[in-house]
Order: sequence, then C-alpha cells, then structure tokens
Amino acid sequence: MRVGIHLPHIGRKAGPEAIRRGAVQAEELGFADAWSSEHIIIPRGAPYPPSATFYDPVLTLTWAAAFTRNIGLGTSVLVLPMRHPLPLAKELATLQNLSEGRLILGAGVGWLEAEFAALGVPFRERGRRMDEGIAMMRAVWQEDPVTFPARHIPAVIEDMRMLPQPVKPVPIWIGGSSDAALARAVRLADGWHGSRLSPEQAAPIVRRLRERRPEPDFAISLRYGWDGSDDGRLRARLASYDEAGVEHILVEPAERALEDWLRAVERVARAVEDL
Repeated sequence: MRVGIHLPHIGRKAGPEAIRRGAVQAEELGFADAWSSEHIIIPRGAPYPPSATFYDPVLTLTWAAAFTRNIGLGTSVLVLPMRHPLPLAKELATLQNLSEGRLILGAGVGWLEAEFAALGVPFRERGRRMDEGIAMMRAVWQEDPVTFPARHIPAVIEDMRMLPQPVKPVPIWIGGSSDAALARAVRLADGWHGSRLSPEQAAPIVRRLRERRPEPDFAISLRYGWDGSDDGRLRARLASYDEAGVEHILVEPAERALEDWLRAVERVARAVEDL
C-alpha cells in the first residue's frame, strides 16, 4: 500500500513556508505523494470547512513542486464543475510539465451550493459539467488541433490549439462515495479517491469497483483524517485499509499549528514503516 500526506495549506498553519516545509519533509520521509484540497469561497460561519483559509490547490502544488524532485502531487479533490475546463487544463498541463509528470488530478463534483452560487455556476448541473469538463480537458491535452462539441459548458472549440500538452497523461481519480461518483469513476477515470470511510465501509466499494475495473493500473485510494491520538490505532487502521483492498491512503493530520502538524507527519511515517 502506498501512503501520501496532506500539505499544510489550510487554516492558521498555512503559508508559503509551511507548504515548502511540508513538501520537503514529505519527500525526505519517503511518502508516495503530497496533496492539496479546494474551497474557493465559503459562507461566513459555515460549520465546515472549519477555516476559510485555503491556499489554491494548483498553485500550492506548483510551489511544492519547486522544492521537490520525486514525490507525487495530487488534489483531494479539485471541484471540477466550479471551474471552466480550458484555463484549468492549461494550469494542470503546466504543472504536469513543470513537475516532470508527477501530478494526479483528484476531482469531485462538490457539495457546497453557496460556493457554486457565488461563482455563478449552476449547482444542479454539476454532474453534467463534470463529465463534459473531463472530456474537454482530455481533448485539449491529446489533440492538436482540437475540435470539441460542448453542450453544457459555454465554449466554442473549433480547430484550435492549446500547447504545451502534458509530458505524460494526467491520471484522473474521481472522489466521492455516491452511486453517481462510483459510476463516474468506473466509466471515465483512472482511479477512485474516497474520503473518510472506515475499512468496513470501504471494503464493499472496493469489491464493486474491482468487479468493473480489475486492471491493476486503476487506482483505489482513500483519504483518512487522523486525529493524532494513538500511533498504534493508526497502524491498525492502515493495515485494515490494506486488507480491504485500498491500495493508496492519503493521511491528513488534524493538528492546527504547523510544528504539531510536522511532528504528526513524522509519526505517520514511522507507522507506515512498521506495516
């Protein structure tokens, strides 16, 4: 099982130096990849997410890439329907090339309706925009020149060019545990990236996905928020995910202060070594 770590780009601990230290530490400790999350704008007083401080996920990973050489870089998750696919495709292709092919695009449809409203994006159309957005990005990444018949996203793409294309394909992992998200992962993606499920909850989903996508390069990934309470419980939890068939775990420590966060990451690394 491969293990990744979330970067400290959210809340009071976040900042350029925190992201740099987190990325360098993650690479030195041997984690498979480092991850960022997304909220663009949230209602004041919202119970979740607990902080309005969110550094942009793509720029966070670009900053992290500048200080590292080998560690993978991923989004957990980027809310694809909130963004127009063309500038996003340009940003992601640029990051893929600047990092020499280290990017994983974790993408989801989103859930915060007020955020969509603030951005002028129809919340009820997010599933259709998600599917078309993935197809549009792949088209401009793979075809030159490109023509794409958009239906749900405002775009007229006829015999056009977008360069540079990614130096290697950007794998897309679909986030979410709903039936629609699982079906989308099977139909359109290179992997699944669930969140906050127990090993017992994850096991039947893994079986369901493997029945439809048995190929070994289809990723089965899960994000796990760790409260830092007990290293033994962490080891046991990771082992249980492994037994359930989860091949990649993204651990997100809960600590709010940077030094506490970095110490928690060291504890995660030691727990992984013991598996």
